[in-house]
Amino acid sequence: MRRNLPWIIGALAAIGYFAIFEALAFAHPDRLNTLSHAIAALGARWPFSIFLMGFFAGTLAAHLFWPWKANPEGEGGG
Repeated sequence: MRRNLPWIIGALAAIGYFAIFEALAFAHPDRLNTLSHAIAALGARWPFSIFLMGFFAGTLAAHLFWPWKANPEGEGGG
């Protein structure tokens, strides 16, 4: 558990950061963008960014959920 604590704290901090700024964006749409609006605006100016975000998300998902031998939940890989 101790070895996971920095990751747990980081994940909670990221969720808190998202919740605060998303709530502020909904409360003041004239001053702040929501995350989805910011991503859409970035994609409109630089379309390759959408591919990079998808590539990052897909790579992270494969890394986390692939049945690697070292993964305690996995039974495959070699």
